[in-house]
Order: sequence, then structure tokens, then C-alpha cells
Amino acid sequence: MRDRFSGSIVTTAIAAAIVSVVSSVSFTQTAAQAPAVSSSTLKTPWGEPDLQGIWTDEFDTPLQRSPRYASQEFFTEQQRADLDKERGAILTRFATEREINGAYNAATFFSTKRTGARTSKIVDPPNGRFPPLTPEAQKRFAAEREYRLALVRSTDTCKNKLPGCAGGTYDPSPSPRRTEAPPRYNTARMNRNDGPEDSALAERCLTAGLPEFGGATGSFRRIVQTPGGISIFYDVGQGQGWQRNIVMDGSPHLPANIRQWFGDSRGHWEGDTLVIDVTNFTPKTDVFGSRENLHLIERWTRTGPTSLAYEVTVEDPTVWTRPWTAKQEFTRQNDEANRIYYEPRCIEGNFGLPGLLHGRRTEEFAFAEGRGPDPKTRDSIKGVEFEADPLQ
Repeated sequence: MRDRFSGSIVTTAIAAAIVSVVSSVSFTQTAAQAPAVSSSTLKTPWGEPDLQGIWTDEFDTPLQRSPRYASQEFFTEQQRADLDKERGAILTRFATEREINGAYNAATFFSTKRTGARTSKIVDPPNGRFPPLTPEAQKRFAAEREYRLALVRSTDTCKNKLPGCAGGTYDPSPSPRRTEAPPRYNTARMNRNDGPEDSALAERCLTAGLPEFGGATGSFRRIVQTPGGISIFYDVGQGQGWQRNIVMDGSPHLPANIRQWFGDSRGHWEGDTLVIDVTNFTPKTDVFGSRENLHLIERWTRTGPTSLAYEVTVEDPTVWTRPWTAKQEFTRQNDEANRIYYEPRCIEGNFGLPGLLHGRRTEEFAFAEGRGPDPKTRDSIKGVEFEADPLQ
């Protein structure tokens, strides 16, 4: 899931990393600094609610609630203080040898913010976790898992019964499935580098898309409004920025045969809330397992001079047995400090993906000449293991 540190991000050298910091602003301090102003006074010159600015989530909140907090929707202040202390200790330790070898040290390259007030972004179901998968989705995910396990069966990962082979078995002979296409369009890492499509979306400088909840490398969105239109630019990941335009003219969604990476967004105002209906996703995006049948209802509400509330209801009857809803609070960033805002880059500086492909070809040439082991017996997706985040 995307609320965890993904192996595709931590093993990809595709952009400048963000230095880990612990935000010095507490939740109560932020609230105190924002004077009580009615959102109705925050209007554009043409009379619409003003959502403009650069926004980010200044606190860490896991997408799913840890089972240890059960039905507790909000942390106590003492729990937040204890978690901040425990998580802060991770930032001051030395990198492990495994982290150094993997080129990513969590204490140096990832941003770690103070613990948020909520125990999870998901607020419905009440347990703060994803609804159960449908039987069809369980079969689909099991087929994908079986395929990926086949590609590592002849590696030390399975020989030594490591977590990456959980559910699989060791066989010294490479699997005959190595030449098969994945059961679905590949969006995650696999133990094969025959072409770019064998790599994860992040390694290809792509994003999973909407809804976008941020991650260990930070997440910002710049909202710009004009009469009759709204644009949101997302600065996410390690340079995988993308632009989103919301159609506000009341026209219907695109025909069902027209599919877009970030879907088709149609918005309207309900009082001071921007409501966006998003459909028409492609089967090449993957949002927690949902693809072309994903349907979102987003609600953006300006709640104060520096605060913006976001709520999204996610529906896909081919994946989950019921819809689920998540909430997120954003804080407006300083316009003067961000007056020069460089567009994030990934593709232009992505030397990691060609390096992965070149490295695998080099291994294959060496093996063909009797100068090295069979690349099929080496697990290239183990990634880097970090100390578990106590918040998750």
C-alpha cells in the first residue's frame, strides 16, 4: 500500500532527495495562529470561494489506522508526544550498512513530520482501515502475487526463506514464467528488467495518480483559479509532478472509451465547497489495487486563512465491498518564500531506470561468456529495509 515506504521509491535514484526534518510547528500552535475568519470572506474577485495557494499536509497521519489503536479516531496529546519522541530517535541514529548499500538512509533522505491529530486518514469505515476485498479482487491479487513469486523462486530470497518469498518455494531452476506478460499491466517492481515496463511506476517517473495522499518524500499542490476553471499542480514523490484541470462548465464526463491517467474531473460548487466527480481512469494506473473502475468524489473546503480541508470518497465495486472515505488537512505555504517555484523534474534526470536496464544486460552478457552467475538467480527487488515507523 502507498501509506508505507515503497521499495520502488527507496531504490530509485531519479531525483534530488528531501532532507528529513521534524516540523517545529505543533497542531495547537498552527490552530492558534489562524484567526477565526469565516470562509465566506475568502472569495476570488469574481465571487467564488478562494482555494488558491500552495498547500501541504504539515503532519504525519497514516492512511490506515494501526490495529493497536482500534476504534480510537484521535490521538491524545500524550500519545502524540510519545510518538514524536520515539520517531525522532530514528532520525538521530546512524545509518545501517544495508541502508548505505541501498543509497537511501531514512534519517537523511525522507521527511518526517510531527504526528497528526488523527490516528488515520481513513474515517469510514469507522475502524480506519480499507473495507474487505471482493472475492474477485482477492483472486486477481493472488494471481499477481503468484506470478511475482515465480520470478524469484530460483533466488537466495526463496532459498533462505526471506520475507520477499513469503508464500513461495525455492527451485534452483529459473521459472518458465519469466517470459510471460504480467496478469495485468505492471505498476510495481518485479524481478525482471527486460524493458521499462518491468519497473515500477515511480521508477518510470510516473505516479499512481488520484487520490494523492503524500508520502515520505513530501507532497505539495498549487491551486490556481480562473473564472470558469480550476487547475491543481501536484509536486509529489521525487519529481513526479503533474497537472490536473477541473472542468467547471457543467458538461458531462468524457465518453467511457476515453481514458486518462488522472481520470476526468468535473467540478461544481456546493456552497463554499468544491465538489469534484472523477471517473474515466485508465487500466494502467493503480490506486491501492483499483484501476479503470475507480470513482472518486472529492470535497475541498477553505476553512480559514491558512487551512484547507480535503475529503474523498473512493469507490470501486470490483475491488472493495463498500466505498471508503478519507480526510486530510492542508496548510497554506508562504507565497513570498515560494515566489520562485521550480517545476519538479524526474524524466529529464532519470538516470536510474537506464542504469537498471544496462546493468541487467551487462549481467546477461557476462553470464553468457561464463564470467558470472545467471541473473535469473539474483533477486533485484529486495530493496532497502528501514526501521519500522512507530506511527504505522
